[in-house]
Amino acid sequence: MAEGGPQPGAPAPAPPVTRRGVLIGLGVALNVVGAALIGVPVIGYIASALRTRSYQAWIPLGKLAVFPEGQTRLATYTNPFTVPWDGVTANVPCWVRRIGAEKFQVFAINCAHLGCPVRWFPESGLFMCPCHGGVYYEDGSRASGPPPRGLFEYEYEIRGDELWVRGGQLPTLAGPV
Repeated sequence: MAEGGPQPGAPAPAPPVTRRGVLIGLGVALNVVGAALIGVPVIGYIASALRTRSYQAWIPLGKLAVFPEGQTRLATYTNPFTVPWDGVTANVPCWVRRIGAEKFQVFAINCAHLGCPVRWFPESGLFMCPCHGGVYYEDGSRASGPPPRGLFEYEYEIRGDELWVRGGQLPTLAGPV
């Protein structure tokens, strides 16, 4: 057997580690990390667009007897799409106007101008916004001031002796309730 030659059955010697090899490996690893940091949020964004989620649900407002005919009353429902840390902000107020035996109007409490809460004044039969002077008639239509439209109305239905409202999403000019 010759001295210094490769031994039969022995593994071939590993190539020597060079500075160039280390830098190429480091560059590839950093590119993989960078691609993952950018790619994961992009894939998540695209995947979220494919998933459809409804942000509205039917919620009971109360018994019909709570809303006398010819009057407007404040009611509150709990937003069904909340998280535990929402606290009292999960409670959404709305104005309920009973027109007839089974005819209602349910208004969002938010002014159509900038979303301030409107108040009902039964003496004048008007909803008024304290922020910028928006005024609405009792049917929710715009009376005066800066609001571009009337109050936002919720869909409602009567189930048995209860009034139900379709809520869950706050109204905006881009997407009314």
